[in-house]
Amino acid sequence: MEKRPERTRQVLISAAADLIADGRFADAGLANICRTAGVSRGALYHHFGSIAELVAGVYEQASERVDGLFEEAFEKSATDAPAEFSITLGAALLDERLVRAGVRIGPSGTDDPPRLREEILAKLRERVVADGSSHAKDIDCAADLAVVVTAGLESLGHADAYWWQPKTARRIWDIVQQLDQS
Repeated sequence: MEKRPERTRQVLISAAADLIADGRFADAGLANICRTAGVSRGALYHHFGSIAELVAGVYEQASERVDGLFEEAFEKSATDAPAEFSITLGAALLDERLVRAGVRIGPSGTDDPPRLREEILAKLRERVVADGSSHAKDIDCAADLAVVVTAGLESLGHADAYWWQPKTARRIWDIVQQLDQS
């Protein structure tokens, strides 16, 4: 059974994530978070020392979720892992406000770089290079391509969720993998 303090803390994190995910970072102010969470200002400050600390909690949970997606994708075939990660990341961005908010913020609880988005892309590139299992002759080129496709799908999806749909991402990755093998 979840204890009330932990439930209140999670409600606050969810409220901040909801406001950041589909709005502007500035929308995640004290009054809006408290109203969305249905708690008092005192409750917010009981659980978090500042709004930045609360937003850092959003980052932390989003980062853990994305790390799970990353590890799940790379447990499979290293050759298919970049595509699988990119596709599942898009699906998470489409369906999960926590992840959508998380890519827009950094560990300090601000929207200043480095944000989770940049960390994801750097980790993806490092992993593709380290695995070295692409069919491409130039592993650095394959790693760069994985980052460009993932970044493109992520960026485009903020304006049109079509790009986050698994069907769309799979189609793009099928084309990329065909080019990689030729």
